[in-house]
Amino acid sequence: MNSLPDQFHALVIGASGTIGAAFVDLLEQSPRCASVRGLHRQSTPAIDFANEASVADAAQALANGPRYHLIVNATGVLHDGATMPEKRLADLNYPQMQATFMANTFGPALAMRHFAPLLAGERAIMAMLSAKVGSIGDNRLGGWYSYRASKAALNMLIKTAAIEVARTQKNSVLVALHPGTVNSRLSKPFRGEIIGRPAEAAAADMLQVLDALTPADSGSFRSYNGAELPW
Repeated sequence: MNSLPDQFHALVIGASGTIGAAFVDLLEQSPRCASVRGLHRQSTPAIDFANEASVADAAQALANGPRYHLIVNATGVLHDGATMPEKRLADLNYPQMQATFMANTFGPALAMRHFAPLLAGERAIMAMLSAKVGSIGDNRLGGWYSYRASKAALNMLIKTAAIEVARTQKNSVLVALHPGTVNSRLSKPFRGEIIGRPAEAAAADMLQVLDALTPADSGSFRSYNGAELPW
């Protein structure tokens, strides 16, 4: 992350997950990174997107510390072991849709609300992990109803938040970031261990993309290879 100030501070939300942990490991290895903080349900402070108060409390607990030059939200859910992505309209039900939106949309939205004020005044980046299947324009196969819709809604929230944040934090970048297929628990039922990239490689790709973004790119939807994705 050569575009960030030397001795920058980073925060990873969802640091206990495969991709989140990879971000933490890479940032800890960077001599230019002064500190990296990882938050998850068992961290101190804890953050749980199913508990609205925990998001605000976690941000408040960090408010007296350093401002962050990089914030990555690496949370997300595609399945929980008991339920799999819906293939047909006949599979739709409230509990699964509500749980998917809670993890993929509502929680990240609150993270933007409470953690965007913690961004540094100089160059700073907030990246929210999205997914290419959340692209409405790119949807040619159908299926995965809740997951697609939750990521499409997240993309709109990021675009809208970027417009607001730019008014007061002109050096900040908010971006929706597609990690590609990664060998993780999330992708395992879909041959992720065969077709997916190692988490560290995916995190390195995404950090390289983030490093090249400017405030003019804020509110965009990017792939791990830097390509701008259609909404």
